[in-house]
Amino acid sequence: MGDFHQLQVWRSSHALVLDIYRVTADFPRHELFGLTSQLRRANATIPANVAEGTGRGGDREFLRFLRMALGSAAELEYQLFLAHELHYLSDCDYDAIADSLTEVKRMLSRLIERIAAIERERRVSDPRPATRDSRLMSRDS
Repeated sequence: MGDFHQLQVWRSSHALVLDIYRVTADFPRHELFGLTSQLRRANATIPANVAEGTGRGGDREFLRFLRMALGSAAELEYQLFLAHELHYLSDCDYDAIADSLTEVKRMLSRLIERIAAIERERRVSDPRPATRDSRLMSRDS
């Protein structure tokens, strides 16, 4: 796939990680191993999955990791809501982070759609299931 640093979705999700670390630094100490940890972990897995997916074997694997990143974004969305409801996040911080998260989710969804379309096209143009044996046999012929 290439260098994940070049992907806007990675850059935006990484910026979101930095924002989450900044705002959770002021959370109550009793939440350190609870909500603080959950927010940070769910958030950090978004750019981590994007990065890992770029290092995998192709579009199908990249797509799988992008879907995991989108799942982590949904988890983060709830955790942010909870933190706001518990008054750990100010309205201003919550709104700014929620807006950034919404944008990251949009970017992930668009990228998933594009790569899924490429995968569908690839399957239509060559409907035979690719197996190791068939690939080896075609090289020998």
